[in-house]
Amino acid sequence: MNIIKILIADDHTLIRAGIRQLLQNMHGFEVVGEASNGREAIEKIKDLQPDVVLLDIAMNELNGLEVAERVSRDFDSVYIIILSMYSNEEYILQALKVGAHGYLLKDSAPNELEIAINAVIRGEIYLSPSISKSLVNDYLLRISGSIKEEKEKGSVFEKLTSRQREILQLIAEGNSTKDIALKLNLSIKTVESHRMQIMRRLEIHDIPGLVRYAIRKGIISSQ
Repeated sequence: MNIIKILIADDHTLIRAGIRQLLQNMHGFEVVGEASNGREAIEKIKDLQPDVVLLDIAMNELNGLEVAERVSRDFDSVYIIILSMYSNEEYILQALKVGAHGYLLKDSAPNELEIAINAVIRGEIYLSPSISKSLVNDYLLRISGSIKEEKEKGSVFEKLTSRQREILQLIAEGNSTKDIALKLNLSIKTVESHRMQIMRRLEIHDIPGLVRYAIRKGIISSQ
């Protein structure tokens, strides 16, 4: 039996340590690395080539949904399980839409983690048992084309480019225009231009509004 290599990405040190300890007590798993933010997670995936990535939704730099979308696009052999405290439909459907293979609630029983990992390795979609099956059926209808569009007029992932989503998250995390320019190696003028486009596309005209939008969409945590 091949050992399943796992990367843990969560911005809370204690949670990472707890998950690592759980996995060390399970047969057939090896934790090959940890990441404390989304950008670090992408780099670790490139370097360590894990089989499975356990991703928190609300992380700094890049949130879990953005990481999942990039991993799904660039590393098609990596399985993604979202770890989240959020059980509402919007988060779950968005996670599946961007390429996650599983969605596990953080209050799940410890043995569910083992079940979820083995399920996605087999090519299955795994959702915590408490998540309604009707939600899954609805998702399958959506991706098969039976439902032409979701109730909301698009989402942050549809309205904004990848760069704009990145800048939106950094704005919502409290970074100044200068800070964002330095982090992304862009000019201040370019960042300002992106910010204006973000506001225009989302029809939001101030920074507090962007922060509220980011929290509502799960891009950042309200905590």
